[in-house]
Amino acid sequence: MGAHMARNLVMAGYKVTVHDVNENTMKKFSDDGIPTKLSPLEVSKSSDVVITMLPSSAHVLDVYNGRNGLLANGGCLGPWLYIDSSTVDPQTSRKISMDISKCTLKEKKAYAEKPMMLDAPVSGGVPAAEAGKLTFMVGGSEEAYLAAKPLLLSMGKKTIYCGGAGNGSVAKICNNMAMAISMLGVSEAFALGQNLGIKASVLTDIFNCSSARCWSSDTYNPVPGVMMDVPSSRNYDGGFTSKLMTKDLDLAMASASGVGFNCPFGSQALEIYRKLCADGCELKDFSCAFRHNYAGKDEN
Repeated sequence: MGAHMARNLVMAGYKVTVHDVNENTMKKFSDDGIPTKLSPLEVSKSSDVVITMLPSSAHVLDVYNGRNGLLANGGCLGPWLYIDSSTVDPQTSRKISMDISKCTLKEKKAYAEKPMMLDAPVSGGVPAAEAGKLTFMVGGSEEAYLAAKPLLLSMGKKTIYCGGAGNGSVAKICNNMAMAISMLGVSEAFALGQNLGIKASVLTDIFNCSSARCWSSDTYNPVPGVMMDVPSSRNYDGGFTSKLMTKDLDLAMASASGVGFNCPFGSQALEIYRKLCADGCELKDFSCAFRHNYAGKDEN
């Protein structure tokens, strides 16, 4: 994700410096003449804006607050804007935002008197990152959002301002919880239809012109043989893995628990995806629930 986003920034004319723990990734950028640094702190020292894209909350906390992290310079920062596009819990986004708000700028800019933070997770996955068609869900100050919008649109097709710090992360985990529940509901209905004697392709035609229509039926159909160029057409390889969906559902359920909110469908979805991962499907696309949880059959 981050590599494609960085390359789109380069194509848009921005001067980009890169750090990654993967040396092979760093070498690819170096071979293309794009500067690399050995630590997040070194990136921070040479940048006006820093964008992070990381796997988990723990990684985000380490990259920002860890040894040689982005904020390891004693509270006096060079960059005026930090954008985290990782999918993490809202509490992590709000903690990093608070930490940055306590810092000062080495040099005040005409457009910023103090460093600012945006949480800006994305929708669209690796294909959209490569094509520059991501959707950004952005939390933080509206001033920072408006200033960052041209930068974000160099990597995506749409930006949506969600409100204060952490609200971008809230939007992302709510979106992915709804996506998981929708995929399971559609998969369950297709599998039931097959067991009652109707083909999934017929049900798809009905769903897509009726009230059951949704992204999981008309764009990302989980039944092998119904739709081309989706993970179900290639043995559920590629796409958004069950492991990542489990992580995002974990974040949503932990956040719900933190505010005392009961999510029965979200909790059941998490149980199903945990079992799929335990059964060896963690690297299969999350639509594999149709086959591996509901014993759905391929379309002949």
